[in-house]
Amino acid sequence: MIAIQLALGGLASQDVYGACEQWQTEHEECNQNLQTVCSMGANTSRLYSALAQTLRSSQYDQAEEYPDQAVDVEPIDPDCLLEECKEMLRNRPPRPHRTFKLPGSQSSKYPPIRVMQWNILAQALGEGKDNFIQCPQEALNWAERKYLILEEILLYRPDVLCLQEVDHYFDTFQPALSSLGYHCTFYPKPSSPCLDVEHNNGPDGCALFFNKDRFELLDSTNIRLIAMMLKTNQVAIAQTLRCRETGHIFCVAVTHLKARSGWERFRSAQGSHLLQSLQSITEGTSIPLLVCGDFNAEPSEDVYKSFATSSLNLNSAYKLLSSDGQSEPPYTTWKIRPSGESCHTLDYIWYSQHAFNVDSLLCFPTEEQIGPNRLPSLSYPSDHLSLVCDFSFSDEPDRLL
Repeated sequence: MIAIQLALGGLASQDVYGACEQWQTEHEECNQNLQTVCSMGANTSRLYSALAQTLRSSQYDQAEEYPDQAVDVEPIDPDCLLEECKEMLRNRPPRPHRTFKLPGSQSSKYPPIRVMQWNILAQALGEGKDNFIQCPQEALNWAERKYLILEEILLYRPDVLCLQEVDHYFDTFQPALSSLGYHCTFYPKPSSPCLDVEHNNGPDGCALFFNKDRFELLDSTNIRLIAMMLKTNQVAIAQTLRCRETGHIFCVAVTHLKARSGWERFRSAQGSHLLQSLQSITEGTSIPLLVCGDFNAEPSEDVYKSFATSSLNLNSAYKLLSSDGQSEPPYTTWKIRPSGESCHTLDYIWYSQHAFNVDSLLCFPTEEQIGPNRLPSLSYPSDHLSLVCDFSFSDEPDRLL
């Protein structure tokens, strides 16, 4: 058996943070050598040996406004990596079984575009700040938790992957997903709370990945969100892609808005700034749009209503799971902290309803499947559930305008 060791985490956290910190300096390029300081292990596979060698020799040289974070790595077979994830997790309880619901009929002659939205829980926050009092400490061990995250991604094989709270980008997600054929982009928070945690792995942020075989990158924009005329600690990435099969052009964005109650007006202002930015990028409704994110907002909040009533003609895909097609799921995150149990709907996939059809949606696990200790757990790596949606281009893109 090929023993793939995901001790990709061979980068010193200070080196990763150094790269991110320099990247945030306005209009400066950074050139930070990423050094591998930990052994990949005696049983490292040929595939990950290639990754390790790439990490030792690569340099980080990115411009803030247009990051091209290509990594020259040897391709990895996704089925092989999935089997290795399962092998590494063989002593953990089974993962919740989730099924797809088909609200629409997929009639396009082209494969649908599968989009995955997921707040994966920053490792530093999970271990050092979030205080999940019912979660066993061993469930948060990065040496295994990263396999749970990769297994979830490999299980659903998204064409577009939008992640929040990514603090192991350079040592895990960029090399692993690059080897699987994804274009990778990362935008860290300017002042990440992860940096307050001892032995952190650098700042967390948003990451956007897309399948290079299916899409061509036309434009990429990093957005530092503004609220009340002030730059905030929250960010977004927006990329314009061309579908190689159909020639269709569309924009995909990922974001993570300010957390906690009492910040509703702040989130609303951030959402307004993001909508204005996307309005400019997409030229109104000329370019179809997909927006994924942890909005930290229930559907009752103004920021949700702003997206639902925007001139961009957006709809929330997961409403289609409800019987009337008008209600969001009862939860996308479920956790227990010292303050009590927290069960909320905060995560969304928005789409241009005039340009896309929703072909299928991944249903959420039941309360029984999640279990009494809630999330995260030994069987699920994050306090947020992943959202997965299959889209196809509409044959009548102006029908709902």
